[in-house]
Formats: sequence, structure tokens, C-alpha cells
Amino acid sequence: MKKSILQSLGPGLLFAGAAIGVSHLVQSTKAGAEFGFGLLWALLLVHIFKYPFFQFGPRYATATGETLLDGYKKLGKSVLIVYYVLNFATMFTIQAAVTIVTAGLATQLFGAFGSANNLVIWATILMFVSLMFLVIGKYKLLDNVMKYIIVILTISTIIAVLVALFSNKQAFDVTQIIPSGTVEITFLIAFLGWMPAPLDVSIWHSIWSVEKDKTTIVKTKTKDAITDFNIGYIGALFLGICFVLLGALVMYKSGESFSNKGTVFAQQLINLYTKNLGEFSSIFIAIAAFTTMFSTTITTLDASPRTMNRTTKLLFHKKLKFGYWFWIVFLFLGTFVILNFFLADMGLLVKIATILSFLTAPFYAILNFVLITGKHTPKEYQPNIYLKILSIVGILFLLGFSVWFLLNL
Repeated sequence: MKKSILQSLGPGLLFAGAAIGVSHLVQSTKAGAEFGFGLLWALLLVHIFKYPFFQFGPRYATATGETLLDGYKKLGKSVLIVYYVLNFATMFTIQAAVTIVTAGLATQLFGAFGSANNLVIWATILMFVSLMFLVIGKYKLLDNVMKYIIVILTISTIIAVLVALFSNKQAFDVTQIIPSGTVEITFLIAFLGWMPAPLDVSIWHSIWSVEKDKTTIVKTKTKDAITDFNIGYIGALFLGICFVLLGALVMYKSGESFSNKGTVFAQQLINLYTKNLGEFSSIFIAIAAFTTMFSTTITTLDASPRTMNRTTKLLFHKKLKFGYWFWIVFLFLGTFVILNFFLADMGLLVKIATILSFLTAPFYAILNFVLITGKHTPKEYQPNIYLKILSIVGILFLLGFSVWFLLNL
């Protein structure tokens, strides 16, 4: 049994790699810097209430051997069409938000080009390198590299938080805060939108699960797939808390605030660590943060084209010979256009992407719940009564916060 669990590890770490990016390095750190420990309630609740819907991805894939997209089609072609439109409308913004943060970190690690467009240049280079990574290594290389990247960031972050805790001389104020006013509520919704990840990442996870079985030629058991997912999910939650603590301990009430410009934000992020660990750690922290964001850039560049290619095939009953590569190139070009428009304001781009993800979350939550509890999933693989109750409460949570946000615009 132990061997099979170890063999099944992979998609859960890819989930963690996709999750631990903008939501953690940017949003969680900002939450700590602006609200102290005040939004820990939101961090914990969103992980609890999103959990079932993310878990249903690998659960359905291992139970049926199909992706969630195949299941959506069984619920009705119109459902798949809605997903197709939503994914097409958001994938460029998501890729651009992830890539611009990575480009900002690249300028700190490798230097700028001395051009006003150096972020766009770096973003283009990073997407091209990501493309080559996927061409050469495909899923297997992505799977193997991810575990090392996650370990590097986890160790460096834990050390930074511990040093910050021991060097802190202020009394801890753990009073929880309910944001009020349009600006604060907008930040909260953006924070929840990608924490720990956009809910459509459950679809990516189901695709990676199916892909892993093809690569290893071994069918993963549902129990092992859920264990693998839980490891990645708990890891994402733990690091989310660490980044909130780091922002709270170092920047809360310091008079400093994070910049919306990519290069400035990247420098501020690295300074969070060096203030606690010393200047000698700058290079190590820059590498850890960059590799984390670069891994997210790669996983998003891989996943969105996979979903669009699969959805195209299911909708039109036609398999394009180079469909996956067509969508990658299309995503590359669309992202490049968006980056040119939002170059000066990384913060706005991230805000748009994260809010869109939160507002579409109820759609994916309802679909995943209906699919996993319906006739298309064998009874023995369906969730227990407690997970079903948590799912219903989770749907109400996502719908309630979406309505609250729209009423406060």
C-alpha cells in the first residue's frame, strides 16, 4: 500500500504548484501587511468550503477514468458550452497575472533590460521557456520538477516566519476583521478568489490525474489519489498561513504598503525575507520565489490549453492533430497583448483575474457536486454524507460572498 501511495504522488503536487503562486506570494502577503492577522478567518474558511469541490476532481477521474470535462458533457452540452466561454474569457487574464508576477521576480534575480518594456520582455521570455519546457519534457518533467520547487519554497518560508516570530517584540493582536467599504471588500473577494486556487483548477487536476495514469501505465486508486490531493491541499493551506504571518509580522502598521508595479513589488517581497534572515539570504529567497512563480506559469500554460483542447473535442466531436499546441500558441499571443495593456499596473491585473475567479466559483462548485453525487459516478466512489453537507454549505458560502460583493460595488 505504501508503495502505491508514493507512486500516486504527482497531480496533488501539481495542484500545489498551481495554487502556491499569486494567491500566496502576492495576495496572502498583502492580507498580512494590510490587515495583520485579521483575515486568517477568511483563509481558513475558504480552504474548508472549497475543499470538497477541488477533491471531486481526482475523485471523479480515478472513479471513471475520465476528466471532469467528460462529466460536464454528460450533464448537458449547454453546460460544456458555458464552461468553454468562461474559460476562454478568463484564461488570458489568469496567465497574464501569473506571468507578470514571475517577470517582476525575474528582474530582481537576473536584472532588467534597461527598457520601459522590460517586464513584457521578461514575460515573453518566460512564456517561451515554459513552452520549450512543455515541448521537451511534457507531463513527466513537470511532475518530477514540482516536488523540488515546493520543498525549496517551503523550507525558506518556514525559516523566515520563525525568525520573524522570534524577533518580533510587539504584542500579537489576533482580532479578526470583517472588511467594510468597497475597497476592503474588493480586496477580500480578490483574496478568496485564488485562495488556494481558482476553482476550475479542479478540472486541471482531473486532467493531470488521467494523464498520470497514461504516463505510468498504472491505474491510481481513488483512495491514493485523494491522499495525494490532501498532501498538496494541506501544504497550500500551511504556506498560505505562513505568508499571512510574514506580511503581518514585518509590514503591518509599519507605514509601508505593497506597490502595484511588478518590479517594485518583487523587491518588497524579497525584502520581507531579508529583513529577517539577513542580506545573505537575498539570492536564495529570490530563487525560491522565482521558481515557485515560474512553476505556476508553466502549469497554467499547460493546463488551460489542455482544457480548451479537450472541450473542443467534446463539443465538436473532432480531434485536432495539434490542438494542444494551437491553444498554447493562442494563449501565448493573447497573454502578450494583455500584458502590453496592463504593464504599469500589476495590482489591477491580479485584482481582475482573482475577482473573476471568485464570481465563477459557484458555477464550478455546483457542477462538481451534481456530477460526483449523480448517476455518472459509481455509488461506491461518491462522497459520504458529511462531505455532501460540507459541499452544500460551501456552495452557499461562495454564493453568499459573491452576492455581498456585488451589492457593495
